[in-house]
Parts: sequence; C-alpha cells; structure tokens
Amino acid sequence: MPDHEHLRHKTRTLPSSGEELIVACVPMRSNVNLSGIARTASASGISRLILTGDAKLINKIARDGADELSVEIHRTLAPVLKKFRAEGYQLVGLEQTTNSQDLNHYQFPKKTVLVIGNERLGLNPEILSLLDDVVEIPVYGLPHSFNVSSATAMALYEYRRQLCT
Repeated sequence: MPDHEHLRHKTRTLPSSGEELIVACVPMRSNVNLSGIARTASASGISRLILTGDAKLINKIARDGADELSVEIHRTLAPVLKKFRAEGYQLVGLEQTTNSQDLNHYQFPKKTVLVIGNERLGLNPEILSLLDDVVEIPVYGLPHSFNVSSATAMALYEYRRQLCT
C-alpha cells in the first residue's frame, strides 16, 4: 500500500507560456459568489478578474493569492469586451444557449476571456451578441444549472486541463 503524506501548501504549478485567460463577470447578485470566483481564479493561475456594477469582494482571496490576482471593476462590460476582442482575445461565454457547445468537447483558445453571467439572468442579449463562442456544462439532475461560482470553477479547471497538460 502506498504511503501518502499530507502537504498543506504544495508548491504551485505555473501555467505554460502563451496562455492568457481573463475572467469577466456581468453584475452579480451575490458578493459571496464573486468572492468564490476570485478565490478559484487565483488558485487557477488567472492574473486578471474583471467585475462590473457594484461588485465587492467580501472575503480575502487567500493568504498567498491576493497579490497574484488583479481585480478591476468597471461600470459596464460591453466596452471592455470590445477592447479585448481588438487585442485578439476570443470571447467565450459560460451559459446555456441554443447554440452553446458542451464544455467537455470545447477546445479553448490560448487567449480567452471567459464571460460569466448573472446567477438568475445569465448573460443578456447585448453581451451574448459580442461572444465568439458559448460553452455550457452538462447537467444531469435538478436544478437545471450549477451555481455560478461552481460553474466558473469547472470551466477554469477545463481550460487549465487542456492547456497545462
């Protein structure tokens, strides 16, 4: 039987060069969800988190992660997304739509802005019209979707799985 020793703070694995994932959120209802997204983004090696509206992070990200994640707050998201597109980023929404692709079969571009929708309202038509692709996470039970913080964690994991292995 193999021995396992608990490692409280394992050395981080740095993302490979050329990866540029930015997480951008429409205005959220819950600052708890925003704080969960920030913590997951930091642990996933994301360096930039874009928030909109009256966003406030209520918890510290983590002892070691707070200095690694740049958090920007903008009034609205559409102009920010247009700027990223002009810089060569693919805009990928995380949402259930008529033409969304299964997250398990989607190949993320290296330069991606992952756009996260509101907990109840999702992504509005203006934001959806700006996106290059939309991915969704298959749901096998009820309710019909995952919590926004959990869904973001799954999408960030999949991006890293594809581009770091």
